[in-house]
Amino acid sequence: MKQRFYPAVLEREDNGLFGLWFPDFPGAVAAGRSQEEAMAKGHDVLSAALQDHVEKTGALPAPTPVEAIALPVDCDFVSFLAVGATPPDPSERVNVYLPKSLIERVDRAAANWGMTRSSLFGLAVTQLLTTFTGGVPGVTAAARARRR
Repeated sequence: MKQRFYPAVLEREDNGLFGLWFPDFPGAVAAGRSQEEAMAKGHDVLSAALQDHVEKTGALPAPTPVEAIALPVDCDFVSFLAVGATPPDPSERVNVYLPKSLIERVDRAAANWGMTRSSLFGLAVTQLLTTFTGGVPGVTAAARARRR
């Protein structure tokens, strides 16, 4: 998916820190001891804001034009920036048949880790695909043997 760019406001705080905030995502703020540190955190903050917004509303807002941004009166404005992030992948429902005992184990583990069943499966599969880029040891050999 293509990156989307949203405007951000870089401002100086009274305590000498810098803040970077996104008018399109209230509460999405990056802070740092320097401008560079605040800007470096901007991508991660925007990525999390995009994910949160999509989960809550199902869509992303159009980026606000810079000329339409109203700065608060107490803002010690430094600069406008455009920060890019890749929107989250849309989810798709899939049906998978698994033993009930495995599903129960997954549900217990997910609850213990504060996750949903779907997020645990997604994390597990992502980790598996990342770790075993050449195929899962033993599984691919067994699969090849079954095809013969």
